[in-house]
Amino acid sequence: MRGMLEASISAQEGITVVQAVAGVAEAQLVFTPGSIDVAILDVHLADGNGVSLGAQLQRNDPDLCIMLLSAIDVLGLFETIQKEVPKPWSYLSKRSTFAREVLINAIRATAAGKVVIDPYLVQRSEPRAGTAVSRLTTAQFAVLRLVAEGLSNEAAAEQLGINSRSVESHLAAIYQRLGLDGEGQNRRVAAVLAFLEQTGRTWRT
Repeated sequence: MRGMLEASISAQEGITVVQAVAGVAEAQLVFTPGSIDVAILDVHLADGNGVSLGAQLQRNDPDLCIMLLSAIDVLGLFETIQKEVPKPWSYLSKRSTFAREVLINAIRATAAGKVVIDPYLVQRSEPRAGTAVSRLTTAQFAVLRLVAEGLSNEAAAEQLGINSRSVESHLAAIYQRLGLDGEGQNRRVAAVLAFLEQTGRTWRT
């Protein structure tokens, strides 16, 4: 898995794999503050877990972006993490890493300071009753879903068949409905975290 990821990422122009290691001990030796922009960490490592490692790395380097990987749905754990770390993390399931475009887009978005939630899980997310997200219109929720996947306004507009100004208008309305005034916060990140907290996953056959 690590070799596949390294090969896929290394083949992408503009992204450099600085280190590829098996576990916590190696990572602690080679990941020094400022040496990397994004750490892609498996939840289960050979000698520990990626959650504790990510928290430690980010304490040492608050500017470090973290993308967590898992073979199973750990969004409950991931949601808890967001409240305990200095900078929100992204989350991608291993099944999605096999789609190279999804993987690369997630890395780029994470490096840009966005929070990315796995597209497979996002598309199975529905608002919990009584939440602010449940009061979004169908169009607004569709936009928020794509933002949660890490898409830019232009990419979201293309997927929805609308123009980017319409996406901007929807986002402004979303921020208002979610009570995000923008003071001291990145509203886009805050909206994704609200999506994560106020939705549940459905599983279709």
